Amino acid sequence: MDQEDMKGCNMMKNAYLEPTYFLDHDHPAIIEKVKELTGGCKTEAEASQRIFLFVRDQIPYNMYAVCGNKEYYKASQILKAGNGYCIQKAILLTTLARAAGIPSRLVLVAIRNHLTPPEVVSLLGSNLFFPHGYSQILLDGHWVNIAATYDTPLCERIGAAVPDFDGKNDTLLPKTDLAGRRFIEYVDHHGTYDDMPWDYIVGKMPDYYDARWKDWFGDEPVSVLYKRSGAGIG
Repeated sequence: MDQEDMKGCNMMKNAYLEPTYFLDHDHPAIIEKVKELTGGCKTEAEASQRIFLFVRDQIPYNMYAVCGNKEYYKASQILKAGNGYCIQKAILLTTLARAAGIPSRLVLVAIRNHLTPPEVVSLLGSNLFFPHGYSQILLDGHWVNIAATYDTPLCERIGAAVPDFDGKNDTLLPKTDLAGRRFIEYVDHHGTYDDMPWDYIVGKMPDYYDARWKDWFGDEPVSVLYKRSGAGIG
């Protein structure tokens, strides 16, 4: 690799280490949490595993955390809330990885959950979920996909495999549950981002939902608007 290529590579890495509006790893709470999680780690793989396990199980999945207020998508706010849905959990994982010095970015997709409960389909008007997100972290020179979306208790309740991350291989949501039923289908891929692409997401919402999306994508989380709690599934 010549000097220009190395310079470009370093610039790319730096872009995925910077704090942003949503990935605010310069926030004191994020700094303190990553120190707690990664203290004593000897490798980036070990640090990323600890971060993954924390986000997977200590930030329980809550579909009803969805809202249209940008403040609820800042990593420091997600950490404070102590729960979140897919894109929020991806934001937090990506942010903690950056705080640990591991280049990280967001992946934006749409998924279809074939096991979505009827009440959730009624709320959304579909079993298609957008925005859905997961993280990519740079380990040993290549990008690894990590989805810490569903926590262990939720997986046990719905009969799905608990996602695990070995520190080197992709960890995405399973195509089938443990009984062999269709589960998660990755439908559309919208690219990778160094920060959450808020305006792009809002602009794409009408492509996936009817006018009802404005009712639940409001200033307060759905859990507040509809006085709902719990995981849902999506």
